[in-house]
Amino acid sequence: MTISPFLAALGSEGQPADRAKDMDLYGWLIGSWEMETVHHRDDGTIEKWNGECHFGWVLEGRAIQDVWIRPKRPAPSTMYGTTLRVFDPGIGGWHIIWSDPLNQDYSRQIGRAEGKDIVQIGDDSRGLQARWRFTEITENSFHWIGEERAAENDPWCVTYEHFARRINS
Repeated sequence: MTISPFLAALGSEGQPADRAKDMDLYGWLIGSWEMETVHHRDDGTIEKWNGECHFGWVLEGRAIQDVWIRPKRPAPSTMYGTTLRVFDPGIGGWHIIWSDPLNQDYSRQIGRAEGKDIVQIGDDSRGLQARWRFTEITENSFHWIGEERAAENDPWCVTYEHFARRINS
């Protein structure tokens, strides 16, 4: 298969040497992962799916982009979205931009390390506050927790969890 000029221009083999330290927060994600997803519904029931996600260096290694797919291909998708993660030395954090055109789901967040976890906080396209956390991080697995709330004083409510295992680097 020939890679299109667009994909060749987008992708990168790695981060530039002058940015290597800054890219560590998310750089460990580069590669492909399989996942089990749990959706915590408002009525207290849960739905489960399998899925896949793929992370790569883009924009001359100055950003990390991913694709999240649920369920695994070739099944018909219930989620098919991408995140662009760009480190901003001015704020000491990462700009996170999520887009899932299948569900018209969009979010903009700031991501930072909190202890051993990565926490991203921002707003979604419905006007809700969103907090996404990477926890229980190892070289070959992570637990991703998606939470939301309507207002600052409301408690966070878990909506989604992804339990991911690396399938290749």
